[in-house]
Order: sequence, then structure tokens, then C-alpha cells
Amino acid sequence: MRHTLPALALTALALLGSGATASAKQPTAKPNILLILADDLGFSDIGCYGGEVRTPNLDALASNGLRYTQFYNTTRCWPSRAAILTGYYAQQVRRDRSPGCAGPPATIRPSWAHLLPEYLAPAGYRSYHAGKWHVDGNPLKQGFDRSYYLHDTTNYFNPRSQFIDGVKERDVPIGFYATRAIADHAIEHLRDHSQSYSNRPFFEYLAFTAPHFPLQAEAADIAKYRGRFDAGWDILRSQRLKRLKEKGILSCDLSTRTPGVPAWNTLSLDARQKWAQRMEIHAAMVDRMDQEIGRVLAQVKSMGALDNTLVLFMSDNGASAEQCSPKYYTATAEIGSANSFVCLEAGWANLANTPLRLSKIYVHEGGISTPLIAQWPAGIRSRGELRRNPGHLVDLMPTILELAGVHKPSSGPAGLYIPPSPGRSLAPTFVRDNSVDHDYLWWYHGGNRAIRIGDWKIVAEGPGSPWELYNMVSDRSEMHDMAALNSAKVNDMAAIWKAHADEFKMAADSEAPPVYERIAVARKRRLPRIPRRRYSMNF
Repeated sequence: MRHTLPALALTALALLGSGATASAKQPTAKPNILLILADDLGFSDIGCYGGEVRTPNLDALASNGLRYTQFYNTTRCWPSRAAILTGYYAQQVRRDRSPGCAGPPATIRPSWAHLLPEYLAPAGYRSYHAGKWHVDGNPLKQGFDRSYYLHDTTNYFNPRSQFIDGVKERDVPIGFYATRAIADHAIEHLRDHSQSYSNRPFFEYLAFTAPHFPLQAEAADIAKYRGRFDAGWDILRSQRLKRLKEKGILSCDLSTRTPGVPAWNTLSLDARQKWAQRMEIHAAMVDRMDQEIGRVLAQVKSMGALDNTLVLFMSDNGASAEQCSPKYYTATAEIGSANSFVCLEAGWANLANTPLRLSKIYVHEGGISTPLIAQWPAGIRSRGELRRNPGHLVDLMPTILELAGVHKPSSGPAGLYIPPSPGRSLAPTFVRDNSVDHDYLWWYHGGNRAIRIGDWKIVAEGPGSPWELYNMVSDRSEMHDMAALNSAKVNDMAAIWKAHADEFKMAADSEAPPVYERIAVARKRRLPRIPRRRYSMNF
């Protein structure tokens, strides 16, 4: 990564590098795109990233494609979705607060912040959405041709609000389970595409709600993991790190437990059993998601489209340490059932994000690191290789647009200025590792802030807290703060972070006055409490 302070508004290169795909294996037609997004999945939860969960379909994607070891999200659900679908940091498009802004956490995007399907449509693509949305506006009015919008994400068995192609669905079928339903609708979209639009490429945005709280899973899936986590988070974290090192994914030390999380061996037998149940359900939810991904992939294969389909899999943030108070669920309900409402919490979030520090909401590595798997048989020759090239969700739109042959305009109607994308196309990394250079990668959420430039990262937890400095090559788990020894580097990087914060705020305020729309916050609903720094453990 290289960076200079002047001309910050022009730091992004042209979105579509002229030679990025020229050296790659070239299919004869524009690729289909299947973008699969998990919700609150930990960095090392799935099998091919060292986890205990059985994920044969994701593992097969990795074996037939690429795994990225330094890919990043925004640390929270709605900013990550904005980054994926707009190609901008959420603060640029008013989908997360800018530093010093007291406005709503997420609002209506500027008119220049179009979604990915709107750019793909002129290139002949049909676009489909299935699952969680969490972006402002209606999917069908922003380029998607069909949409299954699961609005109620608080119950996997009996949601109160879901929309099929814009029409609210009144009835929930017997045997409904959200992860299966999301896949069902994606499969329906693909079947319809095959029957009616087989001469056109497709973009399927498959946005699962799993394994986001509440922890709810089908009994048969939970049964697979009975006793699997009885050893506890301390032993299992060490075992995961060992597997990560054996796979060559990471080489760092294990981060310390999140403050407030007790050592497993200090818990009573009853407490251990209750905690182990939570991780069993989390694992079952990930397992079910993998099964449903397998069904979607089978549909793509049955269409004869798998060879020329770029499949991308990732998570919107790290695993969550959020807490759900016991008053928010039926205490007598069987844990994992439709009437229970429990969360993973900090102890198991430490395991899910092994070996990285902290979790969702924070911008230390445990909150912002995600697996990224890329498979494209017709366009990626490599099989089972790792890519250590850093990347971010803002890179996905430039990558997809380049492969689709779409040139994003630099201005809109009447000369409306469109800021350059902060992302880079990752297409060159399909051919060669470390072939894409970022000037910087930037984060801000809820007072937590960070920037990575080259191998160095500064990060601060909470408003007013001091900057910490880490080398991402030697200390990915952020255990050795070097700020006191490198104050000049910290100051330089902090100045760059601030300059981009100002730049992003200017982009967000580019239309005056900004039109705000609060995300629907159901204050009467049973929402989790977000802890700060230290955690008390709930049962």
C-alpha cells in the first residue's frame, strides 16, 4: 500500500484496470455472479478456515478456487451491505455515522450512490436478491428484477414480516426455517432465469441471516454437534489456531480472552453445559447454511452455468459478543427453539474469531476480518490456493464491474459529481497474489476507528481512546502495541485517517440538505444489549 496526503479526493485509481483480466483465463461470455453473504460469521468458523463446523460445500469451493487471508468488512451489518452494493465506505453514502456526526446511524444514500444491479443492467444482467436487505430503499426499485426480502430477522421459524417481489407474505408455511427459505427463493430465481433468460448473465445476491442471533436451529442439525464443544473455548481456540497455522492461513499468536470472559476451567459443570449448548446451536446454523449453499450451487450446475459463475462467499462482520438479557425470551423455552432468544456472547465469539482480537462492532481484527472464498472455473485457474493480498468489501463492486465489462461513469446527469471508488478490482489476484495495491483501508464505527496502510495498522477502541499500532505481518492478533515506540508513524497515519474522514463526510454532505431516514428501530422489540469493553456472561 502507498499513500500520499495531497489530492485525497482522487486517491482511487480507475475502477477498471486495462490489464487486470487480460492475463487471466478468459471465458467467452460475461460471468454470472453469485455473491453469498453470511451474517455474524466468525473468521475461523468454517472448516476450510480451521473451524469445527462441517462445511463440505464451502470447503469444496475453497478447494476449487481461492481463499483470502486478509479480507475485511466494516464490522457491522448495514455498513457492510452498503459497501458491497455501492462500492463505497458506508460513511461516504450516509449508511453509517461519520466521526463527530450526531445524526441517525444510517440514512438515505445520496442520489449518485447507485447499487451494483443498476450498473449491471445495461450490460444485460438480470439481478436477484434473496434474504436480508438492510439497505435503504426497495430492492425492486434499485435494479433487482426479483427479491425475497426477509425483513423480520428475529425469528428463524416464524417471521412476522417478509416480502416476495415487493408483496408482503401473510402466511408462513409449515416447517419454515429462514435459512432454507432464503435458499428456496434463490433457487426459484435461478430456475426462472434458466427458463426465461438463459441468454443473459445473472447476479444473485444471496444474503443469509445465519448465524446472527437469536440462536435458533433445527433439532437434527443441533444433534450433530452434541458434545463437540464440551472442551470449552480456551482449548478449542488453541486447536483452531493450530489448524489455521497448518493450513498456512495465519501464523500469529493467539489473542488474549476478551476482558470479562472467564477461563473455561473456572466454570461450574452446569455453566459449561449451558454455554456449550450455545455453540452447538451456532454450529448447527452454520452447518445448515452450508447445506443450503450446496442446494443453490447444485441449481447453478444443473443450468450448465457453474463453469462461468464467479462465486464469492464472505461475512458482513466478525462473530458477535452482543448480549441478550434473559427478560427478552421465554425462560422455559428449549434453547435453540422458536421461543428462545439467546446470543453467542463474548466467550464463544472469541472462539469464532480465533485467533483475532475482539468481535463485531469493534475494528480490531476480530470485528473486521472475514473469510473470502472465490471460485470461477472458467476464469480462475488456481485451485486451493491462498491469497494474502489485503482487500475490503469496497473492492467487490470494482471487481464485478470489470469482469462484466462495465465502466462506471465519473459524473451523472447534469454533471453531477460521482466520487471515485475507494476500492480496487481484485481480478489481478485471481492470477497472482499481492498484485493489487491499496493506498489505505479505513474503518469507523461507533467511535471505534482504524486505518491500515501497507503492513501497519492503527486502531482505537471507543471515542477519545488513544491510537494503538500493530504490524499486520508479525502481529495479526494485535497483542504487541508499538505506538509508544513509533509515535511519528502513529501521528502520520492518524492524519491520513482524519483526512479521509473529512473527505468521506464531504461526499455524504454533497447534496444539501441531506435527507435523513432512520432505520426502523422497533423499540418495543426484544433487542440485544451491546456491551462496551467488559462483559458479564448471561445464561
